[in-house]
Amino acid sequence: MELRVLKYFLVVATERNISNAAKILFVSQPALSKQLKDLEEELGVILFKRGNRNISLTEDGVYFLSKTKEILSLVDTTVSNLKQEDIIRGKINIGAA
Repeated sequence: MELRVLKYFLVVATERNISNAAKILFVSQPALSKQLKDLEEELGVILFKRGNRNISLTEDGVYFLSKTKEILSLVDTTVSNLKQEDIIRGKINIGAA
């Protein structure tokens, strides 16, 4: 699973339309559809309910969307921390139950 594909999934889930998402991502609609289908096959679940003009997320898709947001946020934070010039600097995240 590649970060690029996770970003594609996030845009498609947000737009709820593969054609609109393809325009935003500057990729062709067939290529985007294939990437999403390959992602579903890799995960072994159906992420989208496909309709005529729009798509919606399945229960698995909603779960995967939340985890995708977490993963991409963590990647962005890590890249940001690495690009800073100070030796010891970063954002501290504390979780508690």
